[in-house]
Amino acid sequence: MYIIKLDAIDSTNSYLKAMSAVNLPKDFTVVVANHQTQGRGQMGTIWQTEDGKNLTASVFKEVGSIAIEKQFYISMVVAISICKALDYLKIPKLSIKWPNDILSANKKICGILIENVIKQNQLKGSIIGFGLNVNQKHFDNLPKASSMNLLTGIVYDRDEILSGILTELQAYFKLLDAKNYSEIKTQYETLLFRKDKPSTFKNEDGTIFSGIIKSITETGKLNVWTEDDIIKTFDLKQVTLLY
Repeated sequence: MYIIKLDAIDSTNSYLKAMSAVNLPKDFTVVVANHQTQGRGQMGTIWQTEDGKNLTASVFKEVGSIAIEKQFYISMVVAISICKALDYLKIPKLSIKWPNDILSANKKICGILIENVIKQNQLKGSIIGFGLNVNQKHFDNLPKASSMNLLTGIVYDRDEILSGILTELQAYFKLLDAKNYSEIKTQYETLLFRKDKPSTFKNEDGTIFSGIIKSITETGKLNVWTEDDIIKTFDLKQVTLLY
């Protein structure tokens, strides 16, 4: 494992993307920054992080053995791995808010951004970025955000947390390499936030509706049992879970 530690960077994912544009980095090359000035989240959102308080890192993973139609399994593996590492540290009530935000109870503590390197319609590598709120105590205008420290009162060592996450990532990518798809999908669905509970959703035209999350598809779409008693399937741009 090759770890690059930076004091400050615009984005650890962008750093690895620039490396990948020249030559693919070694498997499990890790970039970790003390401070990110332009950390990115899903669908162009900005990740708010206080200097030196949180864990902002990206990992390059060689994924040439994974079929392109199975790429959502990378997202599943990453979300499960982070949950397992945090569970080991006794962070309470962990869940995955579809597709891959990590919550403790109903507070977001970690965001994940995965950018796959695809050449000639084949997966070559995956740039796995995550921002984990560790010791930050204040979040401006983010009522649903929290941190490990706020949840437990403990001041955490970020290097120790990173080591735990990387250990879990190695274990779960071995499962993926072995094509244990059903086990990975089952574990992911077991951790899904509000699975099998009546929930409120907003679709892309702003309509509010009720439904129950039942499962996901292999490609990462959400299966929701709706009020008209049918299972409807949504992708990320089509529906938002309100909570």
